[in-house]
Amino acid sequence: MKTLLKAAFILSLCLSTCAVFAADIIVGGETTYVVQKKENLYLIGAKYGVFWKAIARDNNIDIKEPLTEGTVLKLNTRRIVPKTVDNGIIINIPDRTLYFFKDGAITSFPVGLGLLAKTEISDWRTPTGKFYIMSKRKDPTWHVPESIQLENAMKGKEVEEMVPPGPKNPLGKYALETSIPGTLIHSTIWPGSVYRYMSHGCIRMLPEHIEQLYSMVNIKTKGEIIYEPVKLAVNDEGKIYLEVRTDVYKKHKSIKDYISKVVEERGISDKVDWQKIDKLIHDETGVAEDITLPPMMKTVRTVNDNFKTNFTQKIVDFLKSRFKKLI
Repeated sequence: MKTLLKAAFILSLCLSTCAVFAADIIVGGETTYVVQKKENLYLIGAKYGVFWKAIARDNNIDIKEPLTEGTVLKLNTRRIVPKTVDNGIIINIPDRTLYFFKDGAITSFPVGLGLLAKTEISDWRTPTGKFYIMSKRKDPTWHVPESIQLENAMKGKEVEEMVPPGPKNPLGKYALETSIPGTLIHSTIWPGSVYRYMSHGCIRMLPEHIEQLYSMVNIKTKGEIIYEPVKLAVNDEGKIYLEVRTDVYKKHKSIKDYISKVVEERGISDKVDWQKIDKLIHDETGVAEDITLPPMMKTVRTVNDNFKTNFTQKIVDFLKSRFKKLI
């Protein structure tokens, strides 16, 4: 029965907008976008979950110049789903993405997360851990945390204990309260901060995205915030994809060592192109790329390994024969 349910789940995923493989799940892909009036790279990156510098690089854009309305941009949103659940929310900090699972379908949204480092006042990094949705608020009032009040006071800004609903409320029109203290999933009046690390720990979403999520989520929906900068997927054809994200909260001493561990645990060390992996580590594009070792290179490696084995055996045999003569 469990096998049948699992098969049905995978089949239903295939009918959704993501590409699904037997072993792992990959969503997104290559697409195009037409620049609208007064848009910039930050806003486009926030809409699609693509690093703004990657958009500039892939489209040969001079970041010092404003975008021209009507320009057609190439975008690559391909990413590996870091963890799956039957129903619920998974938020992965390094890829700044919220994955919502319901009735066999996956919907992903770019999110903005907590600042990269501790400050003199507090640690604004988004916490990890399991949670559930405690309440849903439309047109919420923002009760300003004391830590933010203190920060504003030290910066000489106006100190407010609460901000009523309206255009100046940082929570926007919708908010989902999680069971992690002080951590909300909410809209924002600063759309350019989405898909960046600029919040005080909360999860920010674009107004159109949180409106969609708000209608899909129920109270007591379970979720988890995880931290996974390295994601690996193998498809039905045996192609291996790797997605490398920046270790923004500095939780790993060496990303390369961590990648090696992930690859070894999957038992595919001899099937990946380590030169491609080195390039992904250097570029940090945040896009899932094919790192499968080409068949020709596998053949060369096998020949070299056989040569080394045969050569070593000949030396051993030679030493054995010499040792026997001495005896």
